[in-house]
Amino acid sequence: MTSLADRCAGARRRLRRHPAAFDGALALAVLLCMAAASFTDPHGPHGPTFGTRAPEPLSAVLMVLAASALVLRRRKPFAVLGATTALAVLELVAEDPAAPVAMSAVVALFTVAAHTDRPTTLRAGLLTMALLTGAAMLCSTLPWYSQENLGVLAWSGLAAAGGDAVRSRRAFVDAIRERAERAERTREEEARRRVAEERLRIARDLHDVVAHHIALVNVQAGVAAHVMDRRPDQAREALAHVRQAGRSALEELRATVGLLRQSDDPEAPTEPAPGLGLLTELAGSFGRAGLAVEVARADEGVSLPAAVDLAAYRIIQESLTNVHKHAGAGARAEVSVVSVGDTLEITVLDDGTGAAPPDGGGHGLIGMRERVTAFGGVLTAGPRHGGGFRVQAILPLTARAARLGAAGRPVPAGGPAGTGEDA
Repeated sequence: MTSLADRCAGARRRLRRHPAAFDGALALAVLLCMAAASFTDPHGPHGPTFGTRAPEPLSAVLMVLAASALVLRRRKPFAVLGATTALAVLELVAEDPAAPVAMSAVVALFTVAAHTDRPTTLRAGLLTMALLTGAAMLCSTLPWYSQENLGVLAWSGLAAAGGDAVRSRRAFVDAIRERAERAERTREEEARRRVAEERLRIARDLHDVVAHHIALVNVQAGVAAHVMDRRPDQAREALAHVRQAGRSALEELRATVGLLRQSDDPEAPTEPAPGLGLLTELAGSFGRAGLAVEVARADEGVSLPAAVDLAAYRIIQESLTNVHKHAGAGARAEVSVVSVGDTLEITVLDDGTGAAPPDGGGHGLIGMRERVTAFGGVLTAGPRHGGGFRVQAILPLTARAARLGAAGRPVPAGGPAGTGEDA
């Protein structure tokens, strides 16, 4: 069953959709009220009596004109206020007893107050009250302090105050609605930003995993094909390396893609992310692929934040992958990890003679710069004097850097100084 509040709310919505019809109905209601009051004598022998007097023809014309002006109250509020006030003053001056034409001016004053600011309402209200009350007090045969004259003053003041209250409430509701909409837009933008950050982080991890392991698989498969007929034992060993690299790639891909699972998925991976603890195994995998890697570490006893540990591992992995792909046959690589104060310094050198990575050829160096810059660190990459390539990353170990890295904040790919691109 529909409640009274629901019916009233529905009626308000219908009236808002048809403001002209509402203003017409209001004008008719005001005209009927003025006509009824003009037939009522408030000073009858036993109180107000109806039908003991009738309005003059001029009063009837003024009432019709004043009520008709209210139809335009929304489109021209100040013009309607001026017209109704003038008609009400004319009625107060010309007729005695006067018909309540001032009722239309009260409605017009309410409209002005509801659709303008407070200073304008104050000025318009004072001027309207002064004109109506002054005309009533000066031109009426009743004493100036009679209830009819004071009623004109009171109703004019109430109209201005009521209209200002309606305007204030409407502004308050609009402000709340605007804040709610802005908050909703902010939440949606924040959600889109987080999604973009997570996509970038996952894409970066997938690139690191695929580039490294697929490069190893490609090299070992080529070795196996080359020695299959003459040295089958070596071919089987190369195929075993291919199998091991493929298994490692699948495990890391499963761990990365597992981040996309639902939180209640029982098959979500729980293996820890790789870090510098696996650096020896990483160097060995490249050694089996034909790239000699020498590792030097001076970070004993340093506890790395998990995000920094993962970033350091990925930077070394990507750098060695680039060496293996671009440095040429017989190249050697040197990896050094040094803890200096509150920073971790990673350097990857090679003595290769191959061509430098082509410009715009890939996203390896871009991804490394994004990782390093997300922590507030610095990455430099470029050719070495005398041949080879050098990649150096300096990662801060502060708590703030750890939080930034854990959040996976994306940064512009420009990064610090350095040249070269990953293929």
